[in-house]
Amino acid sequence: MSTTLQELRIAFVGAGSMAEAIFRGLIENKVADPDRIAVINRSDRDKLERLQARYGVQVSFDTEGKNALIAAADIVVLAMKPKDVESSFAELKQHLSSRQLLVSVIAGLSIGKITALLETDAPIVRTMPNTSSTIGLGATGLSFSAGVSAEQRGLALQMFESVGIATVVDEPLLDIVTGVSGSGPAYVYYFMEAMTKAAVEGGLAEQEARRLTVQTVLGAARMVELTQEDPAELRRKVTSPNGTTQAALQTLDNHQFCEGIVRAVFRAAERAKEMGEAIAPGVNQR
Repeated sequence: MSTTLQELRIAFVGAGSMAEAIFRGLIENKVADPDRIAVINRSDRDKLERLQARYGVQVSFDTEGKNALIAAADIVVLAMKPKDVESSFAELKQHLSSRQLLVSVIAGLSIGKITALLETDAPIVRTMPNTSSTIGLGATGLSFSAGVSAEQRGLALQMFESVGIATVVDEPLLDIVTGVSGSGPAYVYYFMEAMTKAAVEGGLAEQEARRLTVQTVLGAARMVELTQEDPAELRRKVTSPNGTTQAALQTLDNHQFCEGIVRAVFRAAERAKEMGEAIAPGVNQR
């Protein structure tokens, strides 16, 4: 009989927005029991109290209690900021064991470096979620260390499917996942900013401009999802020869819109790799 997340204890080390998005999804979708979820951070007591009151998760405000929650966990989610990784891992490693499943949501940090820094043989899942996980519409890439069992793979997928969709990729591809879906919401927001700005400059009230922009983007994304058609084909269907849409798209082409997006994705992927390499640059990965 396979194990479910409801039967396991999960400790989140780091209480930022991504950690909250994940455990909120687990709780609201009844995938995990809040009594079995622990949330730990270094010093922000007020935030822990708010999270405990809102979700019913377990927290501790003293070092001994925090360490006990970590040691008791079956799954430990590494959700600290990249700048805190070295110091946090140095404190954390003595409380971990090889029986635990480690799940990282730290951008750019490789499985090899996690293994080396924590001096562990524990199975590791490296992930790249995005901020849309906060509303249950996330897109997460996952990669597994060699020691992750089939059952543990299922548990990791269950965790991230509770906040959206999840896809398994080879670890080197996680950086491009970062460029596409990890940073991707910001590209869409930026595009929406420009659409709204143009509408306001054209004479629409800001509230109406934003409402039209949001519905346009929402509708377009839903069309792709529901029809399963290639976005390029849908674009062609709404682009009449010598019409308004063709004129607009030609203007975007004149400003290298497509090339700019492609470059942005690859630059984000490159930056993710740089960030990972900047963490403990002298460490020898196993």
